[in-house]
Amino acid sequence: MRLRPLRALAVLAAASALTSNLVAAAPTTHDRVHQRKLADRADAAPLASQLTSTNLPCVNGMAGEFPCDNVDLLAHLPLDAIGGGDGNDIWGWADPETGAEYALVGKSTGVAIVDVTDPIAPRWLGDLGTQTLESVWRDIKVFDDVAYIAADAAPLHGIQAFDLTQLRGVTGPRTWIASNWHVPTGSVHNLVVNPDSARLYAVGSKECDGGPFVINLAASVPLVTGFTPIAQDGCVDLDGYTHDMQCVTYDGPDVDHRGAEICLASNEDTLTIWDLTDAAAPVMLSRTSYPQAAYTHQGWLTDDAAWFLVGDELDEQRYDLPTTTLVFDVRDLDAPRLRGKHQHGTTAIDHNMHVTGNLVHQANYRAGYRLLQLTDLAHAQLTEVGFFDIYPADDEPRFNGAWGVYPWLPSGNVLVSGIEQGLFVLRPHQRSGAAT
Repeated sequence: MRLRPLRALAVLAAASALTSNLVAAAPTTHDRVHQRKLADRADAAPLASQLTSTNLPCVNGMAGEFPCDNVDLLAHLPLDAIGGGDGNDIWGWADPETGAEYALVGKSTGVAIVDVTDPIAPRWLGDLGTQTLESVWRDIKVFDDVAYIAADAAPLHGIQAFDLTQLRGVTGPRTWIASNWHVPTGSVHNLVVNPDSARLYAVGSKECDGGPFVINLAASVPLVTGFTPIAQDGCVDLDGYTHDMQCVTYDGPDVDHRGAEICLASNEDTLTIWDLTDAAAPVMLSRTSYPQAAYTHQGWLTDDAAWFLVGDELDEQRYDLPTTTLVFDVRDLDAPRLRGKHQHGTTAIDHNMHVTGNLVHQANYRAGYRLLQLTDLAHAQLTEVGFFDIYPADDEPRFNGAWGVYPWLPSGNVLVSGIEQGLFVLRPHQRSGAAT
């Protein structure tokens, strides 16, 4: 395990350039998935209409051209209406001062900023462009009213930082410019934030052999335009490439680890759990694989931190499974146990999910947005209580349709991003388990 001290930007930039030149050219699983995604985009079925649509309730199983159940369409903005490009991940921000709500829509070309305060009359406020090249993958996280943006785009994309308070009072589209931290390296697949500890983790980069690169936001230089040094806390490379991760200040049932910085990493073929309280001395608590592991992609803790739900991005294709959600018992962080696999009534690939209360919000590619209720996790049982299918043509296990979902807006509205379809603002009939 290499532990790296705080370094100046110039040293990091030089090291990143050298690392880029030395990386082997053999394609990784990540690279092969990239090629499949590009191929599937070329074969995507078009929507009947790519016009903006708003305020379509789910009636008799349809909201306009979209199959649905217990989820209304408040607005659909196709990609052409939010600056073009192809869609990828999504995040949201609620202004603590004004109460305004915003969608931050990742695209191949950058990030579209959309005011969704009035959900049936959303307003595109313009684009924040990519730092270097276009990218299939872009990830956005928000901490302390700043959006941090990474992309799998070399050279030297780094991490963009954008002060969201600039959006106050803006009514028309404009081109936005972000500060840029050329660190840790050119290409970063995902960003992870623990707001309680003010930690930002860059994962899936060439730093740390693809493992978490730990950044202390509280100690970082304030935002300025241009190249900015950044406070680095550590580098975690004992278990190779981390595709995605969730980090929390732990207050769950495992009393031995309460108060620690616990990170649950989806590491391609394992769930790997870290204690990163001291980022300069990472402790691996457990490393757990499972039957038919194909590509451990992403997961989320339940609110009580007792269960971790995981999506494997390739098991549907490789093992001819229906859409599958894995349920891990993590009440003992040193010895997680797979309780079972919940199998959906669709065949689509699962992608990204989040948990709010007793609901699971999933973006499952061609099956669209799926809303599940936690039922009996000891027996891996979930119950679907709603859906909104943004890819009506079929639910084949291919890389089209819903990429990401953001379910934490104070209004209760849910944001979904579509690779070919753009932004959806949805209103589930059921929120946190309570019917409305």
